[in-house]
Amino acid sequence: MIWTIVAGLSLAIWLALIFARHGFWLARERDTRDMPADPGHWPDVVAVVPARDEADVIARSIGSLAAQEYPGRFHIILMDDSSSDGTADIARALGSDRVEVVRGLPLAAGWTGKLWAVSQGIERAGTAPTWLWLTDADIDHAPDTLRTLVARGEAGGLTLVSLMARLRCDSIAERMLIPAFVFFFQLLYPFGLVNRSGGIGGAAGGCMLVRREALEAAGGIVAIRDALIDDCTLGALLKRQGRIWLGLTDRSQSIRPYNSFSAVAAMISRSAYAQLRYSPLLLAGTLLGLPLVYAAPPLLALFGHGAARFAGIAAWALMAIAFQPMLAFYRRSPLWGVALPLIAAFYAGCTLLSAWQHMRGRGGMWKGRAQAAAGR
Repeated sequence: MIWTIVAGLSLAIWLALIFARHGFWLARERDTRDMPADPGHWPDVVAVVPARDEADVIARSIGSLAAQEYPGRFHIILMDDSSSDGTADIARALGSDRVEVVRGLPLAAGWTGKLWAVSQGIERAGTAPTWLWLTDADIDHAPDTLRTLVARGEAGGLTLVSLMARLRCDSIAERMLIPAFVFFFQLLYPFGLVNRSGGIGGAAGGCMLVRREALEAAGGIVAIRDALIDDCTLGALLKRQGRIWLGLTDRSQSIRPYNSFSAVAAMISRSAYAQLRYSPLLLAGTLLGLPLVYAAPPLLALFGHGAARFAGIAAWALMAIAFQPMLAFYRRSPLWGVALPLIAAFYAGCTLLSAWQHMRGRGGMWKGRAQAAAGR
């Protein structure tokens, strides 16, 4: 009887996710769909790129920004956050008159390193630009990326246009885990709900076009200075100022490799506990809930009997079906859908690791900085 109840709950959860979670799994919000016409006037844009020890990727990422085919005035500010590997020199060597390299000040108390660098870049940009393009130092943008971002932002009167950059998906660890990373992100922040008036706030930090006046009206970057999940926090902040838009893209691609399972685990654990608001209760609830949602269906399908087994098969099938659009976007085998319970178990372990790191005072570790102090 107990297993029939568990199976029924698991199936009910997946039915709710499929039919009542704003179609998060369909991956239909794309930057190539419903593209507006070009604006009558192309406003000024300044890109702000925080960078700390990015020598291996900075030439390609900054080069892609310098090559933007944008009809309006466009300037790039690379904020060098105390790099020790020649990041700034590599960017200067590109020789682009669009690129300005600025040495950042030492990290101020109460800030994460990235946001401290971004705040200095925005201050440097001044009040001239209509839009601020906040993008990471490991993103390679197609030449028309900025043009399409501005066109969408201007046509919709948006305060924020954000693209979920296509993550690298070459190694076995990436093929197994990266599509699920975006799938789980969409589950937490359904793009359709983000894009709806009155919906939730959300964004993807690799590529965010921000209306400068809206950011100032919201209190500026200082309002989120200690946020570890800074993109979604910024999205929520700007949602109060007006409509925002978030979608998938092939135009912006991450060039940061995650060649091992440990590298992916480090990426996930950096912010997983922050997503749970550093709450032991939410952590316990998550670690208890994940088996019901992901582990129970295959276990019941393989070892259950009667109604419990059929419900387990149905829930497992729905799970695999829901994963298919994201697998197709990343051009991965549909069979990874069957493995989603195993993938979810890896993510559960990373969430527990994230909490453990936080309690040891090493939360949010990035480039030698623990950005989420213990006891927060």
